[in-house]
Amino acid sequence: MRVHYAFDQHRFLKPGDDPEDGYAWFLGTQLNEPDVAIFVAEIDGVVRAYVYAGLEPLSWKELRGPAGFIHDIVVADSARRSGVARQLLEAARQWLVERGAPRVMLWTAAQNHAAISLFADVGFRQTMIEMTLELDQGAAHDA
Repeated sequence: MRVHYAFDQHRFLKPGDDPEDGYAWFLGTQLNEPDVAIFVAEIDGVVRAYVYAGLEPLSWKELRGPAGFIHDIVVADSARRSGVARQLLEAARQWLVERGAPRVMLWTAAQNHAAISLFADVGFRQTMIEMTLELDQGAAHDA
């Protein structure tokens, strides 16, 4: 949450005082969902990375068929560039293949160049660009 909020304080939720506990609670609610998988990577007995993936049904709103979705992938600074993100993406991809997902989708922040590079390197391609217009008068920008 902190990274995304730093990218764009209008688009992403403000982390607050303890976003780790809040997000850990949320992930805990997902553990027993049949169409969700959370894989973790431990290094020296400490969780250093995780991927949160799930199956999503057909969406007329998004004009897409059923798909696997990588909702989140996080790697601690100390484990970056170790290959763990690729391993987690592969674990999620394999889990989704085993459940019949015809494709895997994800979203990433436009400013997250390292993530975009990784995702492209493992075969993802850009298909949509999200754009946001703030309607709060205090946040509006002159054209």
